[in-house]
Amino acid sequence: MVHFAPGGSQLVMESIASLPFLWAYVILFCIVMLRSNATYWAGRGIAAGGRKTRMQRYLDSPAVARAEQSIARWGAPAVSVSFLTIGFQTAVNLAAGFGRMPLRRYIPATVVGAMAWAGIYATIGLAAFDAAIAAAAGSPWALAILLLTVGAALLAIHLIRVSRRRKLDVAALNDCPVMNPEAAASPSVINP
Repeated sequence: MVHFAPGGSQLVMESIASLPFLWAYVILFCIVMLRSNATYWAGRGIAAGGRKTRMQRYLDSPAVARAEQSIARWGAPAVSVSFLTIGFQTAVNLAAGFGRMPLRRYIPATVVGAMAWAGIYATIGLAAFDAAIAAAAGSPWALAILLLTVGAALLAIHLIRVSRRRKLDVAALNDCPVMNPEAAASPSVINP
């Protein structure tokens, strides 16, 4: 049974949950394929647009070229596994597009990941969503626990991103000829 709620996502989730498994699976698979490919192409667009600005020098640097090669070679398993995570999936798909992962590797990895994601959400994912909504609606303590869990997950994601950003900043400073004179003598750095 579908109830209208102010949150449109609950209406959609309840509608999909009321369908037979096969239909729910197909709809969820199509949704995640559209979303992941749109994110990939957004990353490709950002990279292409950046190459027409002052970012071109950075995007054409040896460090970015190495990153693109790594994504092209090893990124497919990361794309597939990212569908089993929450919040990380969008970042991986965007990075795959930004790094110009070849479609011959990206599409199969996305299909595998989308199949797993749709299977999880068509079975236990929707049941867990319904249980969380019912628990939150029925008990203020359940709502508090749900909010604390979501808050803890968001904090963990934020701390991981900050840590990665710091590591990337340190690596960029080590490659910068101004900040690291030894890098200027290195043949891997192109001086203008």
